[in-house]
Amino acid sequence: MPARAKIAVVTGATRGIGLAIAEQLSERGFRLILVGRDERLLAKTAARLPYATAHPCDIRDPESVARLAVVLRKLRRVDVLINNAGIAGPLQPISTLDFATWREVIETNMHGTFLVTTAILPLMRKGAVIVNNLSVAARTIFPGMAAYNASKHGLLGFTDTLREELRARQIRVVALMPGATDTEIWKQFWPNAPRRAMVRPHTVGRLVAEAVTLPLNANVEEILITPSAGKL
Repeated sequence: MPARAKIAVVTGATRGIGLAIAEQLSERGFRLILVGRDERLLAKTAARLPYATAHPCDIRDPESVARLAVVLRKLRRVDVLINNAGIAGPLQPISTLDFATWREVIETNMHGTFLVTTAILPLMRKGAVIVNNLSVAARTIFPGMAAYNASKHGLLGFTDTLREELRARQIRVVALMPGATDTEIWKQFWPNAPRRAMVRPHTVGRLVAEAVTLPLNANVEEILITPSAGKL
């Protein structure tokens, strides 16, 4: 590992877009802190990526996030934070949406991003980058996904506010808004979805890696990537 390798924290790093981003950052020589709830899968992922360390964490739990922060403080800095962890919840109308489901989605997507960001922010310096995975749901409405829509719209407001507050510190904040991407989430909503027509996680990962390695005098505030075939 290079002596001054950059340090990146990736939440939800064991599958889909989070894993693809971790792989792309690894190829560029980053030292990775992989965060997730599945301890076994997390360790397996870290074992195959150079310079990667697994740290199990439930981002919804302030105490769990605090333990992550203690570990990171020993590294003295974090150069890149990828807030990728999130869930969608079941597909159902608001009339039958129960509060437990609503709360789980909001706590994971919104509270989790807030907790991780505020815990790690003191370790970020000039030139650091935060990427929040919002999905196109941050600007679009998908019927039957009220909690997911609400969480992503809320996260867009959080992301935009964070960007303005950190400009003076020259910490960049990127809103990642991928459209239909070929991940396992489609098994839940649309088992027969045309996966071949979707964006590949690798493509999203590569764009994110390029964005976070831009020189300090350049910035990408939003990454919007959708299938070239149009809306799925």
